[in-house]
Amino acid sequence: MKTKFMIVAACAAMLLATGCKDEKQNQPESIIGNTPKPTWVAPENYDLSSSMTAIVRIDLKSVYTDEQLAAVDYKRASDDLLAAFAGETCLGVGDWKEENNAYWLYIVAPENADEITIKHYSASLKHIFVSESIPYSNGTNLGTVEKPYNPKWTVAQ
Repeated sequence: MKTKFMIVAACAAMLLATGCKDEKQNQPESIIGNTPKPTWVAPENYDLSSSMTAIVRIDLKSVYTDEQLAAVDYKRASDDLLAAFAGETCLGVGDWKEENNAYWLYIVAPENADEITIKHYSASLKHIFVSESIPYSNGTNLGTVEKPYNPKWTVAQ
């Protein structure tokens, strides 16, 4: 009985000394988020407006490792969204046009905002990406079908 106790104690000491290895430690952290699809709604009661034709090109390699990127299938999905914001106020929600591979966004504002940000929800990654601040004035068109606007993005909100 004493021998069994000594063996168990020796095994326990070895485990404590070497540590328990979790196989998950060697796996890359997933970049799939847990953000549900936003319920952004464009306002309807404002007279001031602008438009934007934009593309979404996010350099995920600048933030994630090749191993992390290999574990996901990042692609455009019908559940993706693009919206314009002044602070937390939604100014418009865009539709993705497959034939142009671009979003068309109609932006309305209660007053002339000096700058806006664009938010992109990726359904495949379950993340919201946010653009840098964009100078804004009503009555302008940002981007065209031939030359869509390409915001600079930060990775996650």
